[in-house]
Amino acid sequence: MERQNLAARAGRWSAAHWKTATFAWIAFVIAAVAIGRAAGIVMLSDAEQSTGQAARAQAMLAGAGFSQPAAENVLVRSTTRTVADPAFRATVERVAARLHTLPEVQQVRSPLTPAGATAISPDRHAALVAFSIRGKAETSDTRVQPVLDAVASLQRQSPGFTVAEFGFASANHELNNTIGKDFQKAERLTVPITFLILLFAFGSFVAAGVPVLLAFTAVLASIGLAEAVSHLAHASDATNSVILLMGMAVGVDYSLFYLKREREERRAGHGEDALPRAAATSGQAVLVSGGTVLIAMAGMLLSGTKIFTSIGIGAMLVVFAAMVGSLTVLPALLGKLGDRVERGIVAVTAAGILRAFRLAGRQPAWLVRLRERPTFLQRLKGDRPESRVWASILGPVLRFPVVSVVLSVALLVVLALPARGIHTKLLSFTDLPRSIPIVKTYIAIQKEFPGAQSPAQVVVEAPNVTAPRVRRAIGALEREALASGRMFQPIEQFVNPAHTVVRVAIPLAGNGDDATSVDALQTLRDQVLPATIGTVPGATYAVTGETAGTHDFNQTMKSRFPLVFAFVLGLAFLLLLVTFRSIVIPLTAIVLNLLSVGAAYGVLVWVFQDGHLQGLLGFHSNGAVVTWLPLFLFTVLFGLSMDYHVFIVSRIKELADRGEPTEAAVAHGIRRTASTVTSAAAVMVAVFAVFASLRTLDIKQLGVGLAVAVLLDATVIRGVLLPATMKLLGRWNWYLPRSLDWLPHLTPEPGAPDSRPAPALD
Repeated sequence: MERQNLAARAGRWSAAHWKTATFAWIAFVIAAVAIGRAAGIVMLSDAEQSTGQAARAQAMLAGAGFSQPAAENVLVRSTTRTVADPAFRATVERVAARLHTLPEVQQVRSPLTPAGATAISPDRHAALVAFSIRGKAETSDTRVQPVLDAVASLQRQSPGFTVAEFGFASANHELNNTIGKDFQKAERLTVPITFLILLFAFGSFVAAGVPVLLAFTAVLASIGLAEAVSHLAHASDATNSVILLMGMAVGVDYSLFYLKREREERRAGHGEDALPRAAATSGQAVLVSGGTVLIAMAGMLLSGTKIFTSIGIGAMLVVFAAMVGSLTVLPALLGKLGDRVERGIVAVTAAGILRAFRLAGRQPAWLVRLRERPTFLQRLKGDRPESRVWASILGPVLRFPVVSVVLSVALLVVLALPARGIHTKLLSFTDLPRSIPIVKTYIAIQKEFPGAQSPAQVVVEAPNVTAPRVRRAIGALEREALASGRMFQPIEQFVNPAHTVVRVAIPLAGNGDDATSVDALQTLRDQVLPATIGTVPGATYAVTGETAGTHDFNQTMKSRFPLVFAFVLGLAFLLLLVTFRSIVIPLTAIVLNLLSVGAAYGVLVWVFQDGHLQGLLGFHSNGAVVTWLPLFLFTVLFGLSMDYHVFIVSRIKELADRGEPTEAAVAHGIRRTASTVTSAAAVMVAVFAVFASLRTLDIKQLGVGLAVAVLLDATVIRGVLLPATMKLLGRWNWYLPRSLDWLPHLTPEPGAPDSRPAPALD
């Protein structure tokens, strides 16, 4: 009895039981979506999103029972008048009076009163009218629109003055209305763009629709499962976006690998045997590729932050769902459709007309030729077993492998060089598009009141924070903070109902995330607090806020990156070692993928940190790369790169196992897989480019980084460096020490089509 690998067995069973496989997949998707909606989603709290001391401070606040409503400010500013001017004072009084009349507003504090005197800028050309939105802060963005309308009306009534609002509620309200629409646009464009690219790749509506449908249903099911899982591991805001991005990318990839091979086997005359042959070869490549991507995504679970834990779980769910669907429901549909998967507009239309003529007893020769001719899309993209374009590139690459390796490595190293000076930070409001009105207001307030909108939050916990000794220590904290010259007014205090926790807001020098702000934070943490609060027995403290959160997150990423790096590379090496029974293949795969990742890092730094192409890409450089992106890009790019590598090398090894010399196997294998890799890369680059068009800087950086890396990987790495390297290594590609002969076989086994042992290494 012939032995078959797991993918071959899954493909045969699914094709033989196509109804069971198809309806089981549909039931799975519906059940996952229903479970997700019924369970709802649990989002990460502020404490769970933070790391280090900032996380401790957030946890102290979360357990303190603060009922602090959303704080807002209205900026009143004049370039020519000061707060002493009667017109300036009248404008401030008009703003305060109008706010008092609004039912959504409470706790209005005018800068013209003694209690609000600290809300006047040092040059006295600006003042802040502070207030709060009634109700819970978490839902305040849904109630702030009448206040925004009132402030806009006050602005129209105050020529010569700037009257503008900023705060937690107004910022969330406007960001949801602008950036939320951006993500909706990305979600709407992803599916049709993917379908159009596949339509050109296959020349058939049916063949193009199957991968898109499979990928999209995998995304829907994974989002539902992720919502249910969020009750165990709370969800990040970015998780669903990553599921969509990864699901469409790998889902289409896996379907392409499988479908292209099945069509190739049919063209070769294998008929009913085409599907089992595709399952035993490309199906097995999908299984191994999915395993490497899962390993890469699992690396995020070791990042030390629950944000990455949520993203990693979501990515693993969608990769696993796409992989299972490709190995089960895809062969079920292909087995049922057979040659009908080739159908396109011209062929279908011509067939219908021809049947009408046959009924009339006539068969015009021109119509018969039209029916037999490939569709327009098929002729346009050239549906051939081997790619002519890549054949023309491979000729000189294999003829001059040393030159090809040197030139391609030099190009990738040059692209990677800027990454040596990479600087990372979390985004602030100043990094959002300047076209958003709320961002302009934030920048104006930051200029007049440095740090006031994103102060350091000192959280002090004691049995009684109103006790005299604690009050004296807090007073000393304020004096020492101002005396340092790195912290400013207005300093505000908020005490919880139980009098066990006090939150002291202290504005820091700098813009919140630059070196000046970090120095001020270190002064506060290492000097001011130990000398004041630290002297009170039984009192504990921690600092959070924008600056603290960025600094602590950076430190966590730097300390955890080596662990994630070692985990991903180590497990990927072991999986490829067992798959290809070679120690050379996994080593070269890791080196090539690291070159691709390094080049992507370099391009990101050159574009976003150094500020190139700002006009073309529509962003304003903040001199940094977003903190979470390097680790995320490493795991995602390593996984996606392995997709291509496993697919191509599996075909090369298959040919080598049939007895072809390595050079011939490399040439034939890459020419036969190039069109598939090109189509898959085109889908990924297009999807990632949609995300690069969004207005938020972190998502724009993510889209550009992924698009550049995939483009380089599918061209320079797989089209030049991989074949040249394998040509130079020759039979050493398949070297396995005798001490490792005990390793199991994961590649197509003796029962798989046309498999014969590879020639022994001399």
